[in-house]
Amino acid sequence: MLSCFIYNKKIMYMAEVLLFEALRQGLQEEMDRDPRVMVMGEDVGHYGGSYKVTKGFAERYGDLRLLDTPIAENSFTGMAIGAAMTGLRPVVEGMNMGFLLLAFNQIANNAGMLHYTSGGNFTIPIVIRGPGGVGRQLGAEHSQRLESYFQSVPGLQMVACSTPYNAKGLIKSAIRSDNPIILFEHVLLYNLKEDLAEEEYLVCLEKAEVVRPGNDITILTYSRMRHNVLQATKSLVYKGYDPEIIDIVSLKPFDLGTIGASVCKTHKVLIVEECMRTGGIGATLRAAIMEHFFDYLDAPILCLSSQDVPTPYSSPLEELTVIQPNQIIQVVEQLCEN
Repeated sequence: MLSCFIYNKKIMYMAEVLLFEALRQGLQEEMDRDPRVMVMGEDVGHYGGSYKVTKGFAERYGDLRLLDTPIAENSFTGMAIGAAMTGLRPVVEGMNMGFLLLAFNQIANNAGMLHYTSGGNFTIPIVIRGPGGVGRQLGAEHSQRLESYFQSVPGLQMVACSTPYNAKGLIKSAIRSDNPIILFEHVLLYNLKEDLAEEEYLVCLEKAEVVRPGNDITILTYSRMRHNVLQATKSLVYKGYDPEIIDIVSLKPFDLGTIGASVCKTHKVLIVEECMRTGGIGATLRAAIMEHFFDYLDAPILCLSSQDVPTPYSSPLEELTVIQPNQIIQVVEQLCEN
């Protein structure tokens, strides 16, 4: 459905787009723009991808640019890295991000390091993307949060999309980058809707997004938890609190400029993530804030993370392992009343 409005004397056309469709639009625009862009992965070709991000691409681009691979993540990820070294710009889709643990060696020792170990002779312009996070009764092996695994690997860049708008802009920017980039998509956000302008745009890979300005407390989050935070904020605002919400977007490196400006204003910080508590993004972010902005804090930094257990299949138990809006409300009240 199309709608339009006038901005700077120009007619802007808007269309309601689902997040997976936004990813498809961004990928298609880049494949049309640059013949070096290719996609490989399990069922990405004639089947159209496990979540239909590449639906119709096989007919549009042919089997050489839409490469259906065997169920062998280590092999086709290594092949994509070799393709990137020789001048192509491959996009690797993991049918589920948890399966990419089978390609950890290729991603860590090759994609992350070859630019440096070759003395700069090779660049690795590869994008690794696919569905991850805790879904709905997908079980432990399909409910992986790989950001905690890859954040310490030198040479890798990581971003997480949370809306159709930033999903499209991030995948386009990632494809154009010469760095190896992991784009994290949440399996429960693929059907999220948003009106997008038809005009082309990019989203910065290193910039956090201030979702809601506020003065009482800084809430740092990303991916699915952005929406849990926004849900909790409705109740917090009704109770008189004024939280500032920041979607960090860039999981590596952090946008400490945007984050620091907020901390210096509110003096209190809550981190909300779906990642595990031990060794997660929140732990690293908390350490960075303590290192750079400790003098501006009026209270300890609190971090709400998933429990350090394999995600249960049972729906009630699964819900208990992930942060819920009522927990966010309680902790914000606790911090703001101190």
